[in-house]
Amino acid sequence: MDRTTREALPAVNVEVNGQAAALLVKLMGDLKTEQPLAVLTRALGMLEQAVSAKAKGQRLGVYDPASGRFVDLVI
Repeated sequence: MDRTTREALPAVNVEVNGQAAALLVKLMGDLKTEQPLAVLTRALGMLEQAVSAKAKGQRLGVYDPASGRFVDLVI
């Protein structure tokens, strides 16, 4: 989706439960931002990458070079 298409989309209001709200507030603190949309955009971007990788038969995860371990992100 190109920038023009994204900008043409309407804003969407999202209601979250208490657990999701608490996690959002925690992540806002971890990322030192007061903008919930900044956190949600990053999270949705990571989820999109994971779904895309899975559809291609690829893996998305975290690699620790010190131990050689690769941990898949769960979607």
